[in-house]
Amino acid sequence: MLILMSSDHTKKQLADVLARVRKLHLKAHVIPGRNSVAVGITGNARALDPGLFEILPGVLEAMRVTRPYKLAGRNFKHGDTVVTVGPFGIGGPGLVVIAGPCAVESEAQIIRIAHSVKKAGAQLLRGGAYKPRTSPYAFQGLGRKGLRFLAKAKKETGMPIVTEILDQRSLDDVAEYADVLQVGARNMQNFALLKDLGKLRKPVMLKRGLSATLDEWLMSAEYLLSEGNDQVFLCERGIRAFSDHARNTLDLAAVPAVKELSHLPIIVDPSHATGVRSRVASMARAAVAAGAHGLMIEVHDRPDQALCDGMQALRPDDFAVLMRDLAAISAALDRGMAAPKHGGR
Repeated sequence: MLILMSSDHTKKQLADVLARVRKLHLKAHVIPGRNSVAVGITGNARALDPGLFEILPGVLEAMRVTRPYKLAGRNFKHGDTVVTVGPFGIGGPGLVVIAGPCAVESEAQIIRIAHSVKKAGAQLLRGGAYKPRTSPYAFQGLGRKGLRFLAKAKKETGMPIVTEILDQRSLDDVAEYADVLQVGARNMQNFALLKDLGKLRKPVMLKRGLSATLDEWLMSAEYLLSEGNDQVFLCERGIRAFSDHARNTLDLAAVPAVKELSHLPIIVDPSHATGVRSRVASMARAAVAAGAHGLMIEVHDRPDQALCDGMQALRPDDFAVLMRDLAAISAALDRGMAAPKHGGR
């Protein structure tokens, strides 16, 4: 339920509404608005009677919210969320590009690639220290050592770090080093992990599950938001389909659809979506044209020697060319590339 307060409500009247929510053993979310305040209610298993609140002084209207995701939907928040990562804002007018290798392989490797992607214009650095792999015999990542290497790359370049969290056991380690905690497709419905991440106050990137619907994806975001973390953005990375011409099927229609349904920013990962290096740039350009707030692109300077997903990684020179294309497309859409806020490196 969403309760709209009148523009001239008093602090006591708002407090009385919050007290009634607590008396019902539900959770209240105060949402400041341009002209007044709204109160979102979550935790109810069945529909609430609007009359419970409309009789209270200062309440303008109480409305039922029919969608299962409440905090992630536009009923609770009409304006767009902007997630702050270091000096950059994801969800604002400028395009944000996250780039780097699939996996951190060595200190020298991640620092080399970090310098190359920053020179090309990327704002954030990606790299996996913990890697979920289909085969138990494949490279699983360097773990905490990989996180330390990412920290050194950040110190040299000033680029905020995006890296994946696999489970609660590695949560403290990853949270210590990461600027953005990535929830991979396989963990999209790991609800225990989502609850723990929701208790943190660090940005979380939530990838779409391998076969998830938009409602299922947004309900996973709801787990994060319901625990108090409003710094959440989404990543479309392709879904399982009948086609066999690519690793996954990139659902670019999800970009405008999510923007209609939710206030959360959405970026696109064309590398995992296609799994084929020659198709990454085309899908990246299309994603920007479709309205994505950002991209996550894999880059490796020695892809033939990569320990993880080398076949989909762009070489630094090709990435630099793509970045020029993306800047031109963004400019044509009157967006441009995201610039650091004052005080950022």
